[in-house]
Amino acid sequence: MAGSPTNVPPASGIRVPPEELRTLVAALFEQAGTSRTDAELIAHLLVLTDLRGVFSHGTQQTRGYVRMMLEGRVNPRPVLRPISQTDTTQVLDGDGGMGHFPSYHGTQWAIAQAKEHGLAALTTRNHFHFGAASKYSRMALDHDLIGLAISSHRYLPDPNAPVLFAGGGSPMSIAIPAGTQPPLVLDMGAYFLPYTEELFQQFPATFFKGLGLAALFQALGGILAGIYKPEVQAPLSKWESNQGAFIVLFDVKRFMPVDEFKKEMDRYIGDARRMKPLPGYERAELPGGLEQQRQQEYTREGIPINVEHQQSLEEIAAQMGVATPFARYAHTHFGA
Repeated sequence: MAGSPTNVPPASGIRVPPEELRTLVAALFEQAGTSRTDAELIAHLLVLTDLRGVFSHGTQQTRGYVRMMLEGRVNPRPVLRPISQTDTTQVLDGDGGMGHFPSYHGTQWAIAQAKEHGLAALTTRNHFHFGAASKYSRMALDHDLIGLAISSHRYLPDPNAPVLFAGGGSPMSIAIPAGTQPPLVLDMGAYFLPYTEELFQQFPATFFKGLGLAALFQALGGILAGIYKPEVQAPLSKWESNQGAFIVLFDVKRFMPVDEFKKEMDRYIGDARRMKPLPGYERAELPGGLEQQRQQEYTREGIPINVEHQQSLEEIAAQMGVATPFARYAHTHFGA
């Protein structure tokens, strides 16, 4: 996610304190009909994503999410409902709302169960987009757990399209704790290159691996999650509840002492960071390292917002009658 072209830090724009963005985004969702508690939660999750530099899945999504609520496509006040539950498993219904709500609350439940039983897993369904997968895998880190999160959207393969498009664009994230080094956090989609016949001939293994991942994500984050059940599709469902998730947590101490594990993770990550960096980068980092650096910088100096990002938020704010804070930070302008 963080390495994709849309998630390169903007070359110009302004810097806005994260708390200002949270206040703005929460106000927009509340005006759209979301409860204050849910509005504050989704604003928190979207700003966290911006802080890590995954701008494509952060507050840039606000305008689209709010409009879908206003258009009646997404339930602004969902009531979450466990469909089934054991000590270590749960199936959670999102009631046609944003996927952030069942995924976040379901992960909280899974954290408690994994700490008690060693592992826990849940599926979510009947909801829309859940955002960046690392929002949920990372929740495990503060509890010395390993987190995995996969999502998929309802997708019927086109018989006229190449089989490489059989999996849609599903994401996956795995988060593994460390000690003093940055945690190891993979957050990625299934496909690595845009498909053309020429690129396929040059890099066939890349496309086959992408197809394999996409199909697995579709099976776990979609089919297993129940997003093809008739009751979550039109005409039985009034909401655009086309996504699901599969989330699993493992307790490190059930496999080895936590201190020993973190020591070995620190050794491995530290050794990797002393290697030669990739072209165009100042230092070598494993997945999660750049995100940690950006979170520290953006928390301290403000989140960089380019003109398109700013205009997107200003447009929906004007429609909702909500004041924006951007004029107060014009002096932070950077770049051309």
